Amino acid sequence: MAKVASIKVECEVASGYFLDGSMIPRSEQRSIDERVEARYPAVSNTAVLEFRGRKHVVQLVNVSPSGAMVLFPHAPNIGERLPLQLLERGVVSAQVRWVRDGRIGLSFAGTKE
Repeated sequence: MAKVASIKVECEVASGYFLDGSMIPRSEQRSIDERVEARYPAVSNTAVLEFRGRKHVVQLVNVSPSGAMVLFPHAPNIGERLPLQLLERGVVSAQVRWVRDGRIGLSFAGTKE
C-alpha cells in the first residue's frame, strides 16, 4: 500500500480588497479601442448616483446605450448595484464594472426606454 503524504496549505482570504485597477499592473497602455459601442457625451453633464443610502450629484464623462463613466470620489465594490438618475433616461439600475482614479464604469441593467 502506498503512503500518501499530507500537505497542509494555509490560504488567506482577501477581505477588504477592492478591484480598483491598482492591484493589476499593466506594462503597456492600450493602443486600440476595444469597445463594441461608441461612447457619447451626455446630454446633461451631471447625474444623481445613489450610493449606500445617500444620493450624490456626479459628473458624467460619457454615456453609451449600455453604460456610463462618471467621476466619483468613493470606491464602490465591483458588481455593486447603484441606481443612477440620468436626465435623458430617468432612473436606471447600474452595476459597477470598474473603479480607477476617481472614475467608475457602470453598465446598465433593466433600462427603461
